[in-house]
Amino acid sequence: MSISALAQQLVAIAEQAGVAILQIYQQMDVGEQTKGDGSPLTQADLAAHHLITNALLPLGLPILSEESAALPFAERQQWTRYFLVDPLDGTKEFLARNDEFTVNIALIDNHEAVLGVVYAPALNLIYVGERGIGSFKRIAQQPWQKIHCRAASSPLHVVASRRHGGEQLDAVFADLNIALSNRGSALKICLVAEGEADCYPRFGPTSEWDTGAGQAVVENAGGRLLRLDKTALRYNEKDSVLNPDFIVVGAEAEAWLSRLRLTP
Repeated sequence: MSISALAQQLVAIAEQAGVAILQIYQQMDVGEQTKGDGSPLTQADLAAHHLITNALLPLGLPILSEESAALPFAERQQWTRYFLVDPLDGTKEFLARNDEFTVNIALIDNHEAVLGVVYAPALNLIYVGERGIGSFKRIAQQPWQKIHCRAASSPLHVVASRRHGGEQLDAVFADLNIALSNRGSALKICLVAEGEADCYPRFGPTSEWDTGAGQAVVENAGGRLLRLDKTALRYNEKDSVLNPDFIVVGAEAEAWLSRLRLTP
C-alpha cells in the first residue's frame, strides 16, 4: 500500500468527518431541514461540511462543497485544481438509518477526478482511488486491499439507486440478462470498482460532488464513469453543477455496453 501523503491526509479528514456524523446518527433528533431544492439537510451534513472545509483550507486549494454557499461559474472556471466535497452523500439513507451513506472528497485537476476518498462511517469501510497508483479498500483497521474491476459476469450484475430511475432500467437492459440489486450513495460506484458489480446506471439527478470521489476510485480500478454518449464525465466545465445521466462500467465492458439501449 503506497498511496500518496495527500491521499493519506484526505483519508484522515474523511474519518474525522465520519466520527462527527456518527455522533449525530446515534441521536433521535438529527435536526432535519429541507433545502431550497426540496432535498433534506441534517446537522450531520453541516457538521461534516465545516470539519472537512476547515481541514482542507491549509492545503491551499479552492474547495467546492455541497453545503457551500453557491459560487458563480465566473469564479470557479478560473480553478485548475480544487477539492470537490460531498460531506454526507446519501442523506436520505442517513435518515432511513440503513448505514448506506458516505463522505466523499475528490481532487479535481484540469476537469478530471484524479484522487478520491469514499468513506462509509457506519460500515467502517473506506475506498481510495489515485491516478498512477491504483484503488484500495479498507475495512475497519484491517490492512489496505488493492481492488480491481472484474470482467462482466452472466447474468450482468447491475447495482442501481434505491430512489431514482428504476422505470428506465427494463428498457435500457432489455437485450441483456441482468441481476439487479439496490444500494445508496457513492457505494454503488465502489461496488463496480471492487468487482462486486458489473454496472451502475444512473438515470436521475446528481451533482458533481456526488460522483467526483467515486469516479477516481472506479477509474483507477480499471473501470469507467461515462455519460450516455460514452464520453468520460468531466468537472467544472459549465455553470450548472448538475451531472447528466451516466453509467459506471467495469473492465472489458465493450462487448455488452454496445447492446444497451442508451439515449444520450
